[in-house]
Amino acid sequence: MTKKNPKPKIPILLFPWLDALAITTWGILMLRYWLTNKLNLLIHPNYFSLVIVCGISLILIGCFKILELWQRRRRDVIPNSQHISLFPPGWGSALLLIAAILGFIITPQVFASDKALQRGVTADLLGTTRIKPQAFRVSVRPEERTIVDWVRTLNVYPEPDSYTGQKAKVQGFVIHPSDLGKQYLFLARFVLSCCAADAYPIGLPVKLPNDGESFPADTWLEVEGQMITENLSGKRQLTIAATSLKKIPQPQNPYSY
Repeated sequence: MTKKNPKPKIPILLFPWLDALAITTWGILMLRYWLTNKLNLLIHPNYFSLVIVCGISLILIGCFKILELWQRRRRDVIPNSQHISLFPPGWGSALLLIAAILGFIITPQVFASDKALQRGVTADLLGTTRIKPQAFRVSVRPEERTIVDWVRTLNVYPEPDSYTGQKAKVQGFVIHPSDLGKQYLFLARFVLSCCAADAYPIGLPVKLPNDGESFPADTWLEVEGQMITENLSGKRQLTIAATSLKKIPQPQNPYSY
């Protein structure tokens, strides 16, 4: 008598379904970040199209896999789930699925002053060479420059006295570096080169008016004033002498590029 093939264990039958579910869930998560405007907190806009295409592709692959498994199930065909893996069968897909579920539960957070201080914010951060310089645009008035525009301009020509008296109107969040006195604050923005992992802060010191109020860290401000040169941390630094400081809500897209 020939022995009947033993029935496969239930976990072995579920492993291929777990693979398909993990793939589909990740595709849905990518599109969800895009549709809810959270993608700009994670990657540079230049890569949005890649994420969207990848998300759609994963959903299609996952749905095709689910359809294939359903057809096999109706024909009582046992799927072959043997493949090379660093983890025991099913573990890799389970970890991917758990990570995707956490992505639905946990909302991406905007980097703030604590992250900037961890990455070494000092009074001379405005002279950072990480940000790419761009060509001068004569048509842009000084008061129309963003913080990023000012830093790019300084990287091309760093002499602070060249900008003395020019008007400034910029937006950013407040940082209080330890090397700045109480009469100053640091107005910053995070710049994304590729993704949140490589985000870095840039900004400008702001000299508060004599009777100016203090602003807690992470407060978003629109600052108007004139450019002056101040000696900060032993260096001559371009500084905004503020004439107006107005609290504003955090922008929908708080990063610069």
